[in-house]
Amino acid sequence: MQAQREARAGYDHQIGCAHLYFFAMKKIVIAPQGFKESLTGIEIARAMAQGVKAVWPEAEALLVPVADGGDGTLQSLVDASGGKVRNTRAVDPLGRDIEVEWGALGDGKTAVIEMARSSGLALLNAEERDPLRATTVGVGQVMKSALDEGFSHFIIGIGGSATNDGGAGMAQALGARLLDAAGSEIGRGGAALADLDRIDISGFDERLANASIDVACDVNNPLCGPTGASAIFGPQKGASAEQIAQLDAALTRFGEIAKRDLGRDVGEIPGAGAAGGLGAGLMAFANARLRLGADIVLEAVGLDEKLDGADLVIVGEGQFDRSTVFNKSPVAVAQRARRRGIPVIGIAGSLGMGYQEAHEHGIDAVFSLVSGPMSLQDAMADTERLVAQATEEACRAMKAAWGK
Repeated sequence: MQAQREARAGYDHQIGCAHLYFFAMKKIVIAPQGFKESLTGIEIARAMAQGVKAVWPEAEALLVPVADGGDGTLQSLVDASGGKVRNTRAVDPLGRDIEVEWGALGDGKTAVIEMARSSGLALLNAEERDPLRATTVGVGQVMKSALDEGFSHFIIGIGGSATNDGGAGMAQALGARLLDAAGSEIGRGGAALADLDRIDISGFDERLANASIDVACDVNNPLCGPTGASAIFGPQKGASAEQIAQLDAALTRFGEIAKRDLGRDVGEIPGAGAAGGLGAGLMAFANARLRLGADIVLEAVGLDEKLDGADLVIVGEGQFDRSTVFNKSPVAVAQRARRRGIPVIGIAGSLGMGYQEAHEHGIDAVFSLVSGPMSLQDAMADTERLVAQATEEACRAMKAAWGK
């Protein structure tokens, strides 16, 4: 505790005395995530840069849009790397043909896939939700498209799923055969796993053996049991209590067969139950690594290198509240900045209950876009101007405090 107090005291002293050794603001890293249903991360970053330049016109404003592995991850990484958004045909959770976007990053080897774009709950209306039938085949089809284009590193975000099939559909799309006792291919969906007797990977896509897969996973649920995929996430996907028991038994069988035939016991690994067990499937079939989404993104955009020489970091998200501290990207960025003694300010669409907890995690001050009465619709329609204005005011406050 004493060491922590001394480290914090040194950090506070460094910020409090910044005006003594900074003669001009030279470099500002602008690293927001997108504001949901409003602007993308790069659009928010550009608006923030306008506010920065109004106060420090000579400063370098380095735009580094980020994400936490959920919505917006694909676009943020494409924007940050100078990549492109690609399209491919795949099936939705119920097997209907759709067009799916994925990201081809600027390094020419990394593909970003958000499973929700092919197998997500948002693709279904309430009446269509059926985890007994929903499949991850679309995820495997998108992966195959990326492999066909020569990509060998995958970043896969697995939030927002409609499925509970353990990633079986993904594996089938990539050439694995999931067979019943008669040697026939089982059907699609979580319920079909109850019929699984044997897994044959002789036809599994060989290119995956030389690929690396990072899975953005921010939950620690095991595959089965009272805290597993079916029990915890099944209800939101439309499963009744009876169906939850059915799905859990089917996933248990899947885990046992995968352990026997693939030699990988992944059921109890934290995160195996993510996305209806897709976490387990990606580990078992493709030797994937499950990691915190924000860590994957910040590593991919090279944030640590971009913080070199920075005088200030600006982060942002649609709402700051207590959940922000749970490895959301603003805090993940701020913690890296804190280790370097760089002050951090946050710009938020709104401030929710418990937003002050962010101050204990490296974000020195948070500023809201809305300074007066305004409807949510009006604020969202005017987000760019409001972000620029809030950033400018925040920077003016910093300039007044620092005397520069």
